[in-house]
Amino acid sequence: MSDLVTFGETMVRLSPPGQERLERASELEFRAAGAESNVAVNAGRLGLDTTWISKLPDSALGRKVTATVEAQGAEADVVWSDEGRQGTYYLEQASTPRPTNVIYDRANATVTTATPEELPTKRITAADAFYTSGITPALSDTLEETTADLLELAQDADTTTVFDVNYRSKLWEPSEARPVLESLFPDIDVLVTAVRDARTVLGLNGDAERVARDLAAEWGFETVVVTRGEEGALAWHAGDVIEQPVFEADTHDAVGTGDAFVGGFLARYLQGESVPVALEYAAAVAALKRTIPGDTALVTPDEVEGVLDRSDDGIAR
Repeated sequence: MSDLVTFGETMVRLSPPGQERLERASELEFRAAGAESNVAVNAGRLGLDTTWISKLPDSALGRKVTATVEAQGAEADVVWSDEGRQGTYYLEQASTPRPTNVIYDRANATVTTATPEELPTKRITAADAFYTSGITPALSDTLEETTADLLELAQDADTTTVFDVNYRSKLWEPSEARPVLESLFPDIDVLVTAVRDARTVLGLNGDAERVARDLAAEWGFETVVVTRGEEGALAWHAGDVIEQPVFEADTHDAVGTGDAFVGGFLARYLQGESVPVALEYAAAVAALKRTIPGDTALVTPDEVEGVLDRSDDGIAR
């Protein structure tokens, strides 16, 4: 039985080395990347027994994705199909004032046809927790229904449900996203959202604390975690609000920082630690991720503890 099961699309990430422009690149780095598999890998490396479930094309690229996820720290339980294709995205890294750019090539991806009937749902009902994100229902009408069905299934089995709003403006408009996301909220125990997404997509006002309190009051979440970028994060839990600043980090690759945060949080939260402990651990994992290329936080528990124990001079003692 897994402590944590996640469901969603994992793509092939293709990016020029360094900050080279795509139009001039002569080579591309090849990685696997997806919010839900990232969280499974991150939490798996930090002590949880994790499984990522999905649907992939029975192809070299599909097998590469699965092998990469498993090599990095999570079990993969995949439905193989002869239809559809492997989704990809191109990432062009940049520094201010040039923004990092993402180009999706995921139309007709095999995962967009996944239904509960073909997925290994017993994994979900036997797990301690089930995680997915707002990316998944944005990909197709079928996945909108499947996401809702899987969350309801998990709730009925007393599996803790965790959901990250994870809004992607290249996938849908706020007016499309809001009713879909809010239809899922009754079946969610732990909600994670960036404060900007709460404002842009959910129409909430005020600072992060007000956003967390309003979400908890309206939807009855067990826990609400609100991230604020450089201002850190906070969580609402059982009427209390816990603040957590960021740990300083030299940023090599910021992509996947949010997934690192969620994976770190769940690695402690699902093992019975308090929300303040889980939140601090999450911030440390997120800081470490920013120093690592790729979408996953390939770190060890000792490295996370090193960040937590580091003195003001930046030396682990």
